[in-house]
Amino acid sequence: MKNIHVLAIPYPAQGHVIPLMEAARCFTSNGLKVTFVNTEFTHKRVLSACPDINGSSDLMQMVSIADGMEPGDDRNDLGKLTKTMFQLMPTKLEELINDINKNDDEKITCIVADCYMGWISRVAQKMGIRLAVFCPSSSAVLAVVMSIQKLIDDEVINTNGLPLTDQTVQLSTSIPIMNPANFIWACVGDPTTNQIIFDFAILQGKEAAEAADYIICNSTMELETGVFTLFPKMLPIGPLLATNKSAKQVGHFWNEDSSCLRWLDQQPVCSVIYVAFGSFTIFDQLQFEELALALEDTNKLFLWVVRSGTSGSVDYVYPSGYMERIGTRGKIVNWAPQQEVLNHSSVACFVSHCGWNSTMEGVSNGVPFLCWPYFADQFFNKTYICDIWKTGLGLNQDERGVVTREEIKSKVEQLLSNNILKENAMNMQEKVMDSGKLSSKNLKKFIDWVKEGN
Repeated sequence: MKNIHVLAIPYPAQGHVIPLMEAARCFTSNGLKVTFVNTEFTHKRVLSACPDINGSSDLMQMVSIADGMEPGDDRNDLGKLTKTMFQLMPTKLEELINDINKNDDEKITCIVADCYMGWISRVAQKMGIRLAVFCPSSSAVLAVVMSIQKLIDDEVINTNGLPLTDQTVQLSTSIPIMNPANFIWACVGDPTTNQIIFDFAILQGKEAAEAADYIICNSTMELETGVFTLFPKMLPIGPLLATNKSAKQVGHFWNEDSSCLRWLDQQPVCSVIYVAFGSFTIFDQLQFEELALALEDTNKLFLWVVRSGTSGSVDYVYPSGYMERIGTRGKIVNWAPQQEVLNHSSVACFVSHCGWNSTMEGVSNGVPFLCWPYFADQFFNKTYICDIWKTGLGLNQDERGVVTREEIKSKVEQLLSNNILKENAMNMQEKVMDSGKLSSKNLKKFIDWVKEGN
């Protein structure tokens, strides 16, 4: 029997792998076969954190291709990773597809590519395979990428992506006001890295978005109405949450510590500060200590994710006597099952880097945010949370660039005592979940399109 076969390929970062994996599981639940392609490095990490993932569905197969980097290379160096992938992975992907297509009943019908892996559009075009793009970030961020030429023509940025104005801009009256200094390619590292990301990921991403028949997004119409009105090719199919399907989230790079759920079970309703900064955020020792002491000074219960490095090492040193002083009031884990944590009744607020997955998970569970963005799209997501949806507060740095313990403690107290923010968060949760009905229709529309091309 011939399978309708989709090849899905994310950018090799956890925040990209997880939502595309959820989308792929939606595809398989609708009868599509999926080959999910990670880089070899990512593939090993995902299988290590979730060994059963390859056998989770007869219709899902996990495979890998080389990214061109050496085993010991720093894959957090986004500039080098992006440049190296562009050089090697197109050939490797073609080889993989040719191997798959040797079986007439298994031929690839459609490629679903991460929007920040723009080079895949050329592979799809060369091999005559239909292309859809997946957007794991907010759709407004991709809208900026798709509007690069307009931004250049309007003299908002130059041809290298650098801001030409310190004034805020608006792509349309229905899309939030944006600060050009917070465009995604301006917030990923040093100027050289920013330039590489703009040249390779962003410009190729624009090419892919224009080449794709559909752009499916981990968002909802309610959250980003203006974007989806301006770009009808974008289809919101979110929120892509495993908890929507009573399933366990997959695609993590670290093993989850479920003991924190049992700890949460023992705490009162809306009593716990949840603190987690995703897979990329790095603090120096001073900033780490300020956060640790702030959580201690709040005298509140807290669950804090302190992520280890890729080698399993933890580089931070806790203040002297810290563990003894916090006792059972604080629970510290290396990695948490975040969707289940945010869905837990004892969680009162979320101190977050504002990655889009975390943003969607927090909003979908009616949890107010304390926003601490680190890089890339997180600064714009903070704008959504604090200024548009009004479901959270931001943190301010001092003259040294440090968020002090006093600032953190003060904002936590403000957040927990602000009933309006909590009401806004609960109202937004209701709207987002109601939007899920339209998202389901959009998913069906996309699935039908894939099947038509078989």
